[in-house]
Amino acid sequence: MPSLALRIAPDHPAFAGHFPGRPIVPGVLLLDSAALALESAAGLATRGLPAVKFLSPAQPGQALTLDYELDGTALRFEIRCDTRKVASGRFDVAPLASP
Repeated sequence: MPSLALRIAPDHPAFAGHFPGRPIVPGVLLLDSAALALESAAGLATRGLPAVKFLSPAQPGQALTLDYELDGTALRFEIRCDTRKVASGRFDVAPLASP
């Protein structure tokens, strides 16, 4: 299963409100970062997110790894912090449109 480093800037503005005094990476930020990284690495466009589970929180600055596997028209993924699972799910994908 291929892996990518998933980088989220520790000074991202989302941390100011999520949550003050004890920030965690918002789920939408995890998913957006994962989708962009997967689109770039696999040369595919994400079209939907039929399944996702948030399993444990990630804090600002933590090193995250994105494992993925293409299964037909779906990209299964898992986001980890070391061996701890942070999130997993499946994106529906399609070939990138020609310009």
